[in-house]
Amino acid sequence: MQEVHVLLMLTAVFAVALVSPGPDVALVVRTALREGRRAGVLSALGLACGILVHGTLVLTGVSLLLSRSPLLFGLLQLVGAAYLGWLGIGALRALRKPGSAGRIDGELPESRLGPWLRGLATNLFNPKALVFFLALLSSLIPVNMSAPGKVAVAAMLFCTGFAWFSLLSILLTRPLWQRRLLRAVPAIDGACGVVFLLVAGGILFSVVSHATHWV
Repeated sequence: MQEVHVLLMLTAVFAVALVSPGPDVALVVRTALREGRRAGVLSALGLACGILVHGTLVLTGVSLLLSRSPLLFGLLQLVGAAYLGWLGIGALRALRKPGSAGRIDGELPESRLGPWLRGLATNLFNPKALVFFLALLSSLIPVNMSAPGKVAVAAMLFCTGFAWFSLLSILLTRPLWQRRLLRAVPAIDGACGVVFLLVAGGILFSVVSHATHWV
């Protein structure tokens, strides 16, 4: 019964965190509007896979070891900042090409797996996601939680993430909404680009701040 209570509490907290604006939401919005529903759902699947990886790393204790290694964690942050900055620049570059719907320039080669890979990379390369899951799961999951309980937590993280981002993608690509939103694509590109760059800048600032302490 205690594990069921923990699972319900985790689901509630995670659901609130999912709907908060950030790189994941920005990616789904851009992908769904520019490449369509299928691509949006694939990006949602990629994000959910990234969430599953983060959750598994925390549940197995690997992420705790990583967070205790300043050098490795700093390198991960730099890679994450570089990738998110790349996405941000790609979004802002799209402002100069208003007729380029159907392709997200400057991110990954066009392919059937492109949206899934973008989703996976966006979540995996965001160090803030790792910190969030480490804080969330470490504080709410009891030390003696059973293996089936941990598997249930990992499954909940994946299913909740995929359900939310897929729903967002489906809603955005409904004909009535899409006709209205397509007119706002340049503004949405700009807003998403700013979100990516702000997160990248925040990560970079954090790395530089910690590096000065090491010196």
